[in-house]
Amino acid sequence: MKTEDLALFHRIAETGSLIEAADLLNLPKSTVSRRLQALEDELNIKLFHRQSRSMTLTSAGSHFYQRSQNILAQLDETLFEMTNDDAEISGHLRIQMFPIHSMKILMQAIFRFMDMHPKLTLEVISSSESVDMVKHNLDVAFVVEPALDTLDLVVRPIFTTDLRFYASPQYLAAHGTPKTPQQIESHNVSLFRLSNGKIFNELWIGSEQEVRVRGNFCSNSVEVAVEFALQGRGIVYAPVEVVDEYVQSGELVTLLPEIQPHQGECFLAYPSRRYVSLASRRFIDYIMQELVPNGVPTNMSEQGTRRSCKASSEAFSDDVLPLSRQKIELVSL
Repeated sequence: MKTEDLALFHRIAETGSLIEAADLLNLPKSTVSRRLQALEDELNIKLFHRQSRSMTLTSAGSHFYQRSQNILAQLDETLFEMTNDDAEISGHLRIQMFPIHSMKILMQAIFRFMDMHPKLTLEVISSSESVDMVKHNLDVAFVVEPALDTLDLVVRPIFTTDLRFYASPQYLAAHGTPKTPQQIESHNVSLFRLSNGKIFNELWIGSEQEVRVRGNFCSNSVEVAVEFALQGRGIVYAPVEVVDEYVQSGELVTLLPEIQPHQGECFLAYPSRRYVSLASRRFIDYIMQELVPNGVPTNMSEQGTRRSCKASSEAFSDDVLPLSRQKIELVSL
């Protein structure tokens, strides 16, 4: 029995579809079907109930999935223990990246990791959609605090960013300057919506105060929201490092500067109910070394937008989602 056939079986079980598994593995459907049939013949058991649009595990298939998952995990653990930190790794990594302003920082680190391991192939999917990482065969995801669903995920904070409210002098001249957090609520504030339809209209000022905002403009891009403010159309809630140049030039004004900024967080996440491959382990360790060198997540606002990593020795509907601080149980590898 080949380990790659076991991995193929797991992809089919997790996607529930031959076609989806074939697409994820970049293999013809006929090849996936043939290899699955060969595995069933070798085991002399029926692993799946085959239906027109989906495949579900039989009782024997479910038992085999659970036991073979442990086998794959133990095999990968053995390889992990036998290789040193400088050992060349191969394989394929699928990474989901929330479209965040610090994407450049993460991509620089990712490309250096690829240079260290030239036999590794890597795929980055930029998306704000919350998906089942196991079903979509995602090894690692970079997600921000409000988009985080911790169900069946291990999450580790990698960096923070300081968030404040900003507006242009033109807007403030026309509509007045808010002097208190409560006054922000009466202004036109650019909103953020995830692909799942949720809108964030409860935002933090500092560490304790929360305001409920409203506005006539919504986007899923920080840069687009900043442009909204630059055009004098309203207020934007944005990371300090993203708007610093506009504040310096006088194009934007910091609101409520006497109040400490709120610290937003970005996390590295990976599935807890699937074994972590050797390539994934090395990648996770590398990112943690790069961005959390002393156990403290990097503050991007303090580092600035030009930081480069170095290798270390609506009217609103009822579906609004508060941008709130979440209590997350962190798990180390």
